[in-house]
Amino acid sequence: MSEPGVIPEDVLAELLPPDEKAEGRAVAVIECHEEIPCDTCRWVCPVKAVIKPAITTPPRCDWDACIGCGTCVLACPGLAIFMVKLDGEWAEVSVPYEFLPVPKRGEVVWALDRVGRRVATAEVVRAVTSKDRTSMVTIRVPRGLAHSVRAILPPEEGTEG
Repeated sequence: MSEPGVIPEDVLAELLPPDEKAEGRAVAVIECHEEIPCDTCRWVCPVKAVIKPAITTPPRCDWDACIGCGTCVLACPGLAIFMVKLDGEWAEVSVPYEFLPVPKRGEVVWALDRVGRRVATAEVVRAVTSKDRTSMVTIRVPRGLAHSVRAILPPEEGTEG
């Protein structure tokens, strides 16, 4: 890796779905490329869209099979799975969220890139909390940020300059 914890661009290019796979529907983007013994995402996928031949093989998503449910996002212990939906000039990006309170629909937050830089303000369009209290927040951002936004600041921090 060029920077600790940041996926190199050449590796990242292989992990992102082609635009036509995410146009008008959400698909999982799995940014896990380490060979670690984990396969939670494969086990929770209701349609078996996560491909992982061995427990240490990095997972991949079959974007044609993915139904965009987000179950894998909520289950990933490494916070390495996101949902992306492209819609014209906009994109919805769903990110795992580990803070309280969970942002509510309509709130404005800061969208962050992979290294934690603020790249845009974004409106929360949905927040889901699983039975085990893991949350996923979906934000609306300009389409050009769909494959770079990977976190948000909590609302009380996110709306400050």
